[in-house]
Amino acid sequence: MKGEIGEVVIGYEEQVEDFLTCLISEGHLLMQGVPGVAKTTLAKTFTQVSGMSYRRIQFTQDLLPADITGHYFYNQKTTEFEIRKGPLFASIVLADEINRAPPKTQSALLEAMQERRVTIEGTTFELPFPFMVVATLNPIETEGVYPLPEAQVDRFMIKSRMDYLGPEDELGLLRLKGIVAEEPKVVLTVKDVEQMKEAVIDVHTHESILGYVRDIMRISREMEQLELGLSPRGGIHLMQSSKAHALLYGRDYAIPDDVKAMAHKVIDHRLILTPEAELDGQTQASVTDMILSQVPVPKGDFKEGR
Repeated sequence: MKGEIGEVVIGYEEQVEDFLTCLISEGHLLMQGVPGVAKTTLAKTFTQVSGMSYRRIQFTQDLLPADITGHYFYNQKTTEFEIRKGPLFASIVLADEINRAPPKTQSALLEAMQERRVTIEGTTFELPFPFMVVATLNPIETEGVYPLPEAQVDRFMIKSRMDYLGPEDELGLLRLKGIVAEEPKVVLTVKDVEQMKEAVIDVHTHESILGYVRDIMRISREMEQLELGLSPRGGIHLMQSSKAHALLYGRDYAIPDDVKAMAHKVIDHRLILTPEAELDGQTQASVTDMILSQVPVPKGDFKEGR
């Protein structure tokens, strides 16, 4: 997958792993980056190599819930009301500039993300499998945007930050855009995703690993720098993403390094700093580092009981 995506998008291999981690562990991905770093292109290319249906929603201030869920319309030929499904009925949905949508539309998206279904004029419709929301967020815009509710932010398994490329990668990007690129090949199917999802469930998690995640959750709630620590859903996401990370690196059991590898991606965006901590120059990432430093790392044979 990295090889095929690399034919279209230079760099960002870590973000490709974030995509795949969320996809095989039934999570959603929030991508943050300044305009022009290929957030939309990366999401589109990922769906091309995975062979799944893809829809893009450009969020705006006048976007209505029916614009994303769908609506009933009167068919004059059949003299009946028929359903016209919206762009949420796809395996991967790109919610571009998600913070531009008004609260009512955010609520409709929230139901889809949590329940994997939508309600259209009182009728509930199941969304396809797999279903994943990839949302983009511009960190520098302040006008015409709405703050994302904490309940919605908490539903994103991973927040992936896309920074500017390094000098060599940017040089490669300029070379790439000077030639006619071929369409990437499909290397993954829905059946593959189903099998990988089952494999993630089967990844062994030793009792000490579960205790490690629990301690991270509990200590985060005791930090004086935080008004809000890690929620139970956040702990579940940390565990699920750690198991997916183990699988992607060829293991059928999780180790503490898997938890550490996913910690910042899963924890940072869920933490709410106190005003005093912000004035002191603390960041969500620095507080996550403090949390990890205070939790004893388990040792032993993590294959035991597999």
